[in-house]
Amino acid sequence: MPSHPIIVGITGATGVIYGVRLLQRLRDSGVETHLVISRWGSRTLAHETSHSREEVEALASVSYAPGDMGAAISSGSFRTAGMAIAPCSAKSLAAIAHGYGDGLIHRAADVTLKERRPLVVLLRETPLSVIHLENALKLARAGAVILPPLPAFYLAPATLDDAIDHTVTRVLDQFGLDAPGSPRWTGA
Repeated sequence: MPSHPIIVGITGATGVIYGVRLLQRLRDSGVETHLVISRWGSRTLAHETSHSREEVEALASVSYAPGDMGAAISSGSFRTAGMAIAPCSAKSLAAIAHGYGDGLIHRAADVTLKERRPLVVLLRETPLSVIHLENALKLARAGAVILPPLPAFYLAPATLDDAIDHTVTRVLDQFGLDAPGSPRWTGA
């Protein structure tokens, strides 16, 4: 278990369930989490799930308003184990890739990169334009892990939850966290 909290950002891209499930898994593992849901993340949450913003914020140890630039996570002196943005919109990808920290998610991601901590970005856009690809490459070169939430069919998922859980397990792997109960490939 990490000795420092993990930041979770939820942006307005489709797939907010990835952020919700990540928070659930981290809470169940006893990991401290600091959460920021963007304005559009809240809107997408209402469209795609039955969870309220308040319910999702309650999954986190600490939650912040998306414009709270005075939050602890906006400074590199606040130690974290890293950050996951689940899902990450193309807009947020661009803002982070170009150092444009106009909101707390972007600022926290910028701090994560400059402090050389893990930044895991679940880019949720399709198809990807050359601009998206260049922004993703720029972030990968800066040390981020670009982890599109793609289903793994080799595990024969029986439900959508199985596919979501597999992606969340891959995110947890990036932080060195074990995900008990998650199926893994053991060979053909």
